Amino acid sequence: MITNISIVSVFVKDQDEALAFYTDVLGFEPKDDITLGDGYRWCTVVHPKQPELNVNLAVPGPPLAPEMVEAIRRAQDEGGMNGLGLSVDDCQKTYEELSAKGVEFIQPPSKRPYGTEALCRDNSGNWLVLVEESSYTPEDFRA
Repeated sequence: MITNISIVSVFVKDQDEALAFYTDVLGFEPKDDITLGDGYRWCTVVHPKQPELNVNLAVPGPPLAPEMVEAIRRAQDEGGMNGLGLSVDDCQKTYEELSAKGVEFIQPPSKRPYGTEALCRDNSGNWLVLVEESSYTPEDFRA
């Protein structure tokens, strides 16, 4: 039986730079950093409040087809890769703190039916959605 989600992967351009961004800027903690056969590097971070969920900072490469690797790299360069949705307790405050650290925001905090969200990018071009959730009902989405 499946008990939970334990690993999510985010494609990054450079694992050392991504590791620094996720730890120094976003406040994650380093977990595993292991080089396996053929030079494959398994590099993960965890959030201190959710240590059971590993975020694998993966460089696109084998076993993906070369065409897929190139497509992922193009999407990264264009800043169009999906990344993570991150819960925050105060979206405006988090926006201000991360902006001060040089994080690129695509969208400042904006009210939505489900709460307040802001959209930024990590240093590999992945979108990160910051959400300060509020209570809502299905009717809140009908316009």
